[in-house]
Amino acid sequence: MDTDTPQNDVAKTAGTPKLTLLTTTHRIAPGLLSWPAWSALHAAPLVLAADPQHPQLPALAQAGVVVEQLPRSTAPALARALVERAPVVFLGSPDGDPGLTDALARIAVEEAGRAPEIELLPGSYDLPGARLLDLVAVMDRLRSPGGCPWDAEQTHETLVKYLVEEAYELVEAIEEGDRQTLREELGDVLLQVFFHSRIAEEHAEDPFTIDEVAGELVEKLMYRHPHVFGDSDANTADQVEANWEELKAAEKQHRESVLDGVPAGLPALAYAAKLVSRVRRATEEQRQRLAGVPDAPYALPAELTEETVGALLLAVVQRAHDAKVDPDAALRAAARGYRDAVRSAEGLSAS
Repeated sequence: MDTDTPQNDVAKTAGTPKLTLLTTTHRIAPGLLSWPAWSALHAAPLVLAADPQHPQLPALAQAGVVVEQLPRSTAPALARALVERAPVVFLGSPDGDPGLTDALARIAVEEAGRAPEIELLPGSYDLPGARLLDLVAVMDRLRSPGGCPWDAEQTHETLVKYLVEEAYELVEAIEEGDRQTLREELGDVLLQVFFHSRIAEEHAEDPFTIDEVAGELVEKLMYRHPHVFGDSDANTADQVEANWEELKAAEKQHRESVLDGVPAGLPALAYAAKLVSRVRRATEEQRQRLAGVPDAPYALPAELTEETVGALLLAVVQRAHDAKVDPDAALRAAARGYRDAVRSAEGLSAS
Protein backbone atom coordinates (compact mmCIF):
# COMPACT_ATOMS: atom_id res chain seq x y z
CA MET A 1 0.00 0.00 0.00
CA ASP A 2 1.26 3.46 -0.94
CA THR A 3 1.55 5.42 2.31
CA ASP A 4 3.09 8.57 0.85
CA THR A 5 1.55 11.73 2.24
CA PRO A 6 1.89 15.17 0.56
CA GLN A 7 4.58 15.96 3.13
CA ASN A 8 6.56 12.80 2.41
CA ASP A 9 6.10 13.30 -1.32
CA VAL A 10 7.60 16.81 -1.27
CA ALA A 11 10.35 16.08 1.19
CA LYS A 12 11.58 12.73 -0.09
CA THR A 13 15.16 12.68 -1.30
CA ALA A 14 15.34 9.01 -2.24
CA GLY A 15 15.04 8.37 -5.95
CA THR A 16 14.14 11.32 -8.15
CA PRO A 17 14.10 14.59 -6.19
CA LYS A 18 11.13 16.89 -6.66
CA LEU A 19 11.12 20.55 -7.64
CA THR A 20 7.78 22.11 -6.69
CA LEU A 21 6.89 25.42 -8.32
CA LEU A 22 4.42 27.08 -5.98
CA THR A 23 2.43 29.80 -7.73
CA THR A 24 0.28 32.41 -6.01
CA THR A 25 -1.81 35.32 -7.17
CA HIS A 26 -1.12 38.81 -5.90
CA ARG A 27 -4.87 39.48 -6.00
CA ILE A 28 -5.46 37.26 -2.96
CA ALA A 29 -4.51 38.51 0.49
CA PRO A 30 -1.14 37.15 1.72
CA GLY A 31 -1.46 33.96 3.73
CA LEU A 32 -4.64 32.78 2.02
CA LEU A 33 -3.00 29.71 0.50
CA SER A 34 -4.54 26.32 -0.16
CA TRP A 35 -4.02 23.46 2.27
CA PRO A 36 -1.80 21.53 -0.20
CA ALA A 37 0.35 24.66 -0.54
CA TRP A 38 0.78 25.04 3.23
CA SER A 39 1.49 21.30 3.54
CA ALA A 40 4.17 21.50 0.86
CA LEU A 41 5.78 24.57 2.45
CA HIS A 42 5.93 23.08 5.95
CA ALA A 43 7.25 19.72 4.72
CA ALA A 44 9.84 21.06 2.27
CA PRO A 45 13.49 20.62 3.26
CA LEU A 46 14.17 23.92 1.48
CA VAL A 47 11.99 26.82 0.35
CA LEU A 48 13.46 29.29 -2.13
CA ALA A 49 12.27 32.62 -3.54
CA ALA A 50 13.74 35.04 -6.07
CA ASP A 51 11.74 38.12 -5.09
CA PRO A 52 12.74 39.73 -1.77
CA GLN A 53 9.51 41.79 -1.85
CA HIS A 54 7.19 38.83 -2.42
CA PRO A 55 3.87 39.67 -0.67
CA GLN A 56 3.64 36.17 0.83
CA LEU A 57 6.95 36.36 2.72
CA PRO A 58 5.61 38.02 5.92
CA ALA A 59 2.80 35.45 6.16
CA LEU A 60 5.24 32.58 5.66
CA ALA A 61 7.57 33.98 8.32
CA GLN A 62 4.66 34.19 10.79
CA ALA A 63 3.86 30.55 10.02
CA GLY A 64 7.44 29.52 10.76
CA VAL A 65 8.40 28.79 7.16
CA VAL A 66 12.00 29.79 6.47
CA VAL A 67 12.52 31.12 2.94
CA GLU A 68 15.98 31.46 1.43
CA GLN A 69 16.44 34.21 -1.12
CA LEU A 70 18.12 33.53 -4.43
CA PRO A 71 19.95 36.34 -6.19
CA ARG A 72 18.08 37.85 -9.11
CA SER A 73 19.28 36.30 -12.36
CA THR A 74 18.23 35.24 -15.82
CA ALA A 75 15.60 32.56 -16.30
CA PRO A 76 18.17 29.90 -17.39
CA ALA A 77 20.38 30.66 -14.38
CA LEU A 78 17.40 30.51 -12.02
CA ALA A 79 16.26 27.22 -13.54
CA ARG A 80 19.74 25.74 -13.13
CA ALA A 81 19.92 26.85 -9.48
CA LEU A 82 16.55 25.25 -8.70
CA VAL A 83 17.43 22.00 -10.43
CA GLU A 84 20.73 21.72 -8.61
CA ARG A 85 19.16 22.33 -5.19
CA ALA A 86 16.18 20.00 -5.51
CA PRO A 87 14.28 18.73 -3.56
CA VAL A 88 12.92 22.23 -3.07
CA VAL A 89 9.77 24.32 -3.11
CA PHE A 90 10.18 27.49 -5.14
CA LEU A 91 7.86 30.38 -4.28
CA GLY A 92 6.99 31.80 -7.68
CA SER A 93 7.38 35.54 -8.11
CA PRO A 94 4.29 37.75 -8.66
CA ASP A 95 5.40 38.46 -12.24
CA GLY A 96 5.30 34.75 -13.03
CA ASP A 97 9.08 34.47 -13.50
CA PRO A 98 9.03 34.92 -17.29
CA GLY A 99 10.98 32.24 -19.14
CA LEU A 100 11.47 29.97 -16.11
CA THR A 101 9.16 27.16 -17.20
CA ASP A 102 10.68 27.13 -20.69
CA ALA A 103 14.17 26.94 -19.20
CA LEU A 104 13.14 24.08 -16.88
CA ALA A 105 11.52 22.23 -19.78
CA ARG A 106 14.74 22.55 -21.75
CA ILE A 107 16.76 21.07 -18.87
CA ALA A 108 14.23 18.23 -18.46
CA VAL A 109 14.64 17.30 -22.14
CA GLU A 110 18.40 17.67 -22.31
CA GLU A 111 19.02 15.89 -19.00
CA ALA A 112 16.33 13.23 -19.14
CA GLY A 113 16.76 10.77 -16.31
CA ARG A 114 18.88 13.15 -14.25
CA ALA A 115 16.60 16.19 -13.93
CA PRO A 116 14.27 16.38 -10.91
CA GLU A 117 10.55 15.71 -11.11
CA ILE A 118 8.84 19.07 -11.65
CA GLU A 119 5.44 19.78 -10.10
CA LEU A 120 3.34 22.93 -10.61
CA LEU A 121 1.35 23.59 -7.45
CA PRO A 122 -1.14 26.50 -7.52
CA GLY A 123 -1.13 27.98 -4.05
CA SER A 124 -4.08 30.30 -4.59
CA TYR A 125 -6.57 31.08 -7.30
CA ASP A 126 -8.13 34.29 -8.54
CA LEU A 127 -11.74 34.82 -7.55
CA PRO A 128 -14.20 36.00 -10.22
CA GLY A 129 -13.69 39.71 -10.74
CA ALA A 130 -10.18 39.69 -9.28
CA ARG A 131 -8.71 41.38 -12.33
CA LEU A 132 -10.71 44.47 -11.44
CA LEU A 133 -8.16 45.01 -8.67
CA ASP A 134 -5.51 45.26 -11.38
CA LEU A 135 -7.59 47.92 -13.11
CA VAL A 136 -7.76 49.90 -9.86
CA ALA A 137 -3.97 49.70 -9.57
CA VAL A 138 -3.42 50.72 -13.20
CA MET A 139 -5.72 53.74 -12.91
CA ASP A 140 -3.98 54.80 -9.71
CA ARG A 141 -0.61 54.55 -11.44
CA LEU A 142 -1.78 56.58 -14.43
CA ARG A 143 -3.21 59.38 -12.25
CA SER A 144 -0.36 59.49 -9.71
CA PRO A 145 2.81 61.59 -9.99
CA GLY A 146 5.12 60.08 -12.57
CA GLY A 147 2.18 58.52 -14.41
CA CYS A 148 0.59 59.67 -17.66
CA PRO A 149 0.42 63.47 -18.18
CA TRP A 150 -2.71 63.22 -20.35
CA ASP A 151 -4.57 61.01 -17.86
CA ALA A 152 -3.54 63.30 -15.01
CA GLU A 153 -5.11 66.33 -16.74
CA GLN A 154 -8.53 64.78 -17.35
CA THR A 155 -11.66 65.79 -15.44
CA HIS A 156 -15.21 64.50 -15.30
CA GLU A 157 -16.14 67.16 -17.84
CA THR A 158 -13.36 66.40 -20.35
CA LEU A 159 -14.17 62.68 -20.30
CA VAL A 160 -17.88 63.06 -21.05
CA LYS A 161 -17.46 62.86 -24.83
CA TYR A 162 -15.43 59.67 -24.51
CA LEU A 163 -18.06 58.08 -22.29
CA VAL A 164 -20.75 58.84 -24.88
CA GLU A 165 -18.60 57.59 -27.77
CA GLU A 166 -17.69 54.36 -26.00
CA ALA A 167 -21.32 53.70 -25.12
CA TYR A 168 -22.37 54.06 -28.76
CA GLU A 169 -19.50 51.87 -29.93
CA LEU A 170 -20.67 49.22 -27.47
CA VAL A 171 -24.22 49.47 -28.82
CA GLU A 172 -22.91 49.00 -32.35
CA ALA A 173 -20.93 45.91 -31.34
CA ILE A 174 -24.04 44.41 -29.73
CA GLU A 175 -26.24 45.13 -32.74
CA GLU A 176 -23.62 43.79 -35.15
CA GLY A 177 -23.20 40.60 -33.12
CA ASP A 178 -19.41 41.08 -33.08
CA ARG A 179 -18.23 39.15 -30.02
CA GLN A 180 -14.60 40.20 -30.17
CA THR A 181 -15.47 43.88 -30.51
CA LEU A 182 -18.13 43.48 -27.81
CA ARG A 183 -15.52 42.35 -25.31
CA GLU A 184 -13.23 45.24 -26.24
CA GLU A 185 -15.98 47.85 -26.05
CA LEU A 186 -17.20 46.55 -22.70
CA GLY A 187 -13.67 47.12 -21.47
CA ASP A 188 -13.67 50.67 -22.84
CA VAL A 189 -16.94 51.46 -21.05
CA LEU A 190 -15.59 49.88 -17.86
CA LEU A 191 -12.50 52.06 -18.16
CA GLN A 192 -14.69 55.16 -18.13
CA VAL A 193 -16.33 54.06 -14.86
CA PHE A 194 -12.97 53.41 -13.20
CA PHE A 195 -11.47 56.61 -14.64
CA HIS A 196 -14.28 58.79 -13.28
CA SER A 197 -14.13 57.00 -9.93
CA ARG A 198 -10.38 57.57 -9.68
CA ILE A 199 -10.86 61.27 -10.42
CA ALA A 200 -13.58 61.41 -7.77
CA GLU A 201 -11.08 60.25 -5.15
CA GLU A 202 -9.21 63.53 -5.58
CA HIS A 203 -12.18 65.83 -4.93
CA ALA A 204 -11.34 68.24 -2.12
CA GLU A 205 -14.76 68.40 -0.42
CA ASP A 206 -16.63 65.24 -1.42
CA PRO A 207 -14.27 62.42 -2.45
CA PHE A 208 -15.46 58.88 -3.07
CA THR A 209 -13.82 55.71 -4.38
CA ILE A 210 -14.67 52.90 -6.77
CA ASP A 211 -15.47 50.77 -3.70
CA GLU A 212 -18.15 53.24 -2.65
CA VAL A 213 -19.53 53.28 -6.20
CA ALA A 214 -19.69 49.49 -6.22
CA GLY A 215 -21.05 49.37 -2.67
CA GLU A 216 -23.97 51.67 -3.45
CA LEU A 217 -24.71 49.66 -6.58
CA VAL A 218 -24.74 46.40 -4.61
CA GLU A 219 -27.11 47.89 -2.05
CA LYS A 220 -29.37 49.20 -4.81
CA LEU A 221 -29.46 45.85 -6.64
CA MET A 222 -30.25 43.94 -3.46
CA TYR A 223 -32.94 46.45 -2.45
CA ARG A 224 -34.59 46.34 -5.86
CA HIS A 225 -34.51 42.54 -6.08
CA PRO A 226 -36.49 41.57 -2.96
CA HIS A 227 -37.66 38.43 -4.78
CA VAL A 228 -34.03 37.27 -4.77
CA PHE A 229 -32.58 38.78 -1.58
CA GLY A 230 -35.77 39.21 0.43
CA ASP A 231 -39.18 37.64 0.97
CA SER A 232 -41.05 39.16 -1.97
CA ASP A 233 -42.42 37.05 -4.82
CA ALA A 234 -41.95 37.68 -8.54
CA ASN A 235 -42.25 34.80 -10.96
CA THR A 236 -42.28 36.70 -14.24
CA ALA A 237 -40.24 39.47 -15.82
CA ASP A 238 -43.31 41.74 -15.76
CA GLN A 239 -43.70 41.24 -12.02
CA VAL A 240 -40.02 41.99 -11.50
CA GLU A 241 -40.32 45.19 -13.53
CA ALA A 242 -43.43 46.25 -11.62
CA ASN A 243 -41.67 45.70 -8.29
CA TRP A 244 -38.63 47.61 -9.56
CA GLU A 245 -40.72 50.62 -10.57
CA GLU A 246 -42.61 50.60 -7.27
CA LEU A 247 -39.38 50.58 -5.28
CA LYS A 248 -37.89 53.30 -7.48
CA ALA A 249 -40.98 55.43 -6.91
CA ALA A 250 -40.59 55.01 -3.14
CA GLU A 251 -36.95 56.12 -3.42
CA LYS A 252 -37.82 59.17 -5.53
CA GLN A 253 -40.76 60.51 -3.54
CA HIS A 254 -39.24 63.99 -3.56
CA ARG A 255 -39.70 64.27 -7.33
CA GLU A 256 -42.38 66.74 -8.36
CA SER A 257 -42.95 65.42 -11.89
CA VAL A 258 -43.15 61.95 -13.34
CA LEU A 259 -40.51 63.16 -15.80
CA ASP A 260 -37.97 64.28 -13.20
CA GLY A 261 -34.62 62.60 -13.73
CA VAL A 262 -34.93 62.09 -17.48
CA PRO A 263 -31.70 63.55 -18.92
CA ALA A 264 -32.48 66.16 -21.56
CA GLY A 265 -29.11 65.49 -23.17
CA LEU A 266 -30.28 62.18 -24.61
CA PRO A 267 -30.50 61.92 -28.42
CA ALA A 268 -33.90 63.17 -29.57
CA LEU A 269 -35.45 59.79 -30.33
CA ALA A 270 -34.17 58.19 -27.13
CA TYR A 271 -35.32 61.25 -25.14
CA ALA A 272 -38.83 60.99 -26.55
CA ALA A 273 -38.91 57.24 -25.85
CA LYS A 274 -37.87 57.81 -22.24
CA LEU A 275 -40.54 60.48 -21.72
CA VAL A 276 -43.24 58.23 -23.17
CA SER A 277 -42.03 55.34 -21.00
CA ARG A 278 -42.27 57.45 -17.86
CA VAL A 279 -45.80 58.57 -18.71
CA ARG A 280 -46.96 55.07 -19.61
CA ARG A 281 -45.60 53.69 -16.31
CA ALA A 282 -47.12 56.43 -14.15
CA THR A 283 -48.94 55.42 -10.99
CA GLU A 284 -52.73 55.63 -10.80
CA GLU A 285 -52.49 58.90 -8.88
CA GLN A 286 -50.11 60.33 -11.47
CA ARG A 287 -52.33 59.17 -14.34
CA GLN A 288 -55.22 61.18 -12.98
CA ARG A 289 -53.11 64.32 -13.20
CA LEU A 290 -51.97 63.34 -16.71
CA ALA A 291 -55.44 62.65 -18.07
CA GLY A 292 -55.35 65.80 -20.18
CA VAL A 293 -52.14 64.84 -22.00
CA PRO A 294 -53.23 63.46 -25.40
CA ASP A 295 -51.31 61.12 -27.63
CA ALA A 296 -49.79 62.71 -30.70
CA PRO A 297 -51.93 62.24 -33.85
CA TYR A 298 -50.81 59.21 -35.83
CA ALA A 299 -51.52 60.34 -39.37
CA LEU A 300 -49.33 61.67 -42.17
CA PRO A 301 -49.98 65.42 -42.26
CA ALA A 302 -50.80 67.17 -45.53
CA GLU A 303 -47.81 69.43 -45.11
CA LEU A 304 -44.55 68.38 -43.48
CA THR A 305 -43.19 71.08 -41.24
CA GLU A 306 -40.91 70.93 -38.23
CA GLU A 307 -43.97 70.88 -35.99
CA THR A 308 -45.93 68.20 -37.88
CA VAL A 309 -42.88 65.98 -38.40
CA GLY A 310 -42.12 66.22 -34.69
CA ALA A 311 -45.69 65.28 -33.78
CA LEU A 312 -45.61 62.35 -36.21
CA LEU A 313 -42.34 61.04 -34.81
CA LEU A 314 -43.64 61.37 -31.26
CA ALA A 315 -46.74 59.37 -32.24
CA VAL A 316 -44.51 56.63 -33.68
CA VAL A 317 -42.56 56.54 -30.43
CA GLN A 318 -45.77 56.22 -28.42
CA ARG A 319 -47.08 53.38 -30.60
CA ALA A 320 -43.69 51.68 -30.53
CA HIS A 321 -43.62 51.75 -26.74
CA ASP A 322 -47.08 50.19 -26.58
CA ALA A 323 -45.89 47.46 -28.96
CA LYS A 324 -42.73 46.89 -26.85
CA VAL A 325 -40.49 48.03 -29.69
CA ASP A 326 -37.39 50.15 -29.08
CA PRO A 327 -37.79 52.92 -31.66
CA ASP A 328 -34.15 53.96 -31.44
CA ALA A 329 -32.92 50.43 -32.13
CA ALA A 330 -35.56 49.97 -34.85
CA LEU A 331 -34.47 53.13 -36.62
CA ARG A 332 -30.80 52.14 -36.43
CA ALA A 333 -31.63 48.72 -37.90
CA ALA A 334 -33.59 50.35 -40.73
CA ALA A 335 -30.74 52.81 -41.31
CA ARG A 336 -28.24 49.95 -41.54
CA GLY A 337 -30.46 48.25 -44.10
CA TYR A 338 -30.65 51.49 -46.07
CA ARG A 339 -26.87 51.86 -45.86
CA ASP A 340 -26.35 48.33 -47.18
CA ALA A 341 -28.81 48.93 -50.03
CA VAL A 342 -26.92 52.08 -51.05
CA ARG A 343 -23.58 50.30 -50.96
CA SER A 344 -25.00 47.40 -52.95
CA ALA A 345 -26.27 49.82 -55.61
CA GLU A 346 -22.74 51.25 -55.76
CA GLY A 347 -21.32 47.78 -56.28
CA LEU A 348 -19.78 47.69 -52.80
CA SER A 349 -20.10 45.07 -50.11
CA ALA A 350 -22.16 45.78 -47.00
CA SER A 351 -20.10 47.06 -44.07
